[in-house]
Amino acid sequence: MASLKDLRNRIASTKATQKITKAMQMVAASKLRRAQAAAEASRPYAERMQRVLGNIAASVQDNPEAPKLLSGTGSNQVQLLVVCTGERGLCGAFNSAIVRLARDKVNALLADGKEVKIICVGRKGYDQLRRLFASHIIDMIDLRAVRQIHFEHADDIAQKIIALYDRGEFDVCTLFFSRFKSVIAQVPTAHQLIPAVFPGTAAEPGGPVYEYEPEEDHILAELLPLNIAVQVFGALLENAASFYGAQMSAMDNATRNAGEMIAKQTLKYNRTRQAMITKELIEIISGAEAL
Repeated sequence: MASLKDLRNRIASTKATQKITKAMQMVAASKLRRAQAAAEASRPYAERMQRVLGNIAASVQDNPEAPKLLSGTGSNQVQLLVVCTGERGLCGAFNSAIVRLARDKVNALLADGKEVKIICVGRKGYDQLRRLFASHIIDMIDLRAVRQIHFEHADDIAQKIIALYDRGEFDVCTLFFSRFKSVIAQVPTAHQLIPAVFPGTAAEPGGPVYEYEPEEDHILAELLPLNIAVQVFGALLENAASFYGAQMSAMDNATRNAGEMIAKQTLKYNRTRQAMITKELIEIISGAEAL
């Protein structure tokens, strides 16, 4: 049985841990407000760009001179997966959920005989994926030194993806991230970047007819690379908000669990102390009666 000193040390250690988890919860809650505002502010721009490009793309679907980022290579043999996760842990299943979605995709592609290449954005995703798919990882982008996500960080990632595509190193690119829904709900998401896929690209009957200057293919050649950067930027912002939401929930649960452990340990300490006092009293009384 543990001594009273050991029990006191356990209680003190658990209380110290509870203070840490409570502080981390408060920090995550503070950062979540800014990250959530940034993610929500980026959505209208990205959605509007998707609709505009979708309308333009609908008019050049059958054009053999359409940009390769829209038309693709005509094959889907080589798949590039860009997996965006967090740089830190202590956030529940946030990183694992994204990695699980990417892992299922990789296994499905390999089972179909496809060639898979992986770019990891974030150290946690890289640490998990390299255990099973180390030979498929071609790059790891570390953002630990970045205190706040800016567009230039996403643009650097987008330029690497486009450079690989221009060199013919892959046919299809899919982006994996976690879309922020609420503090307790983050949705792992897979979004195809290349060839570009837009919702509602078919022209509506009786809808307005637009004329573009310059021609549609020239506009797409300029905006499609920008759209990739915008989508990556949105994914990074969604990930940041999802990370702080998941960390806030995880630290709240950890704080509650620490409180329950402290209550149990305190009860055990009091019972042990009472048992020792009772034992000493019995020994004193027994000794007195023996005299």
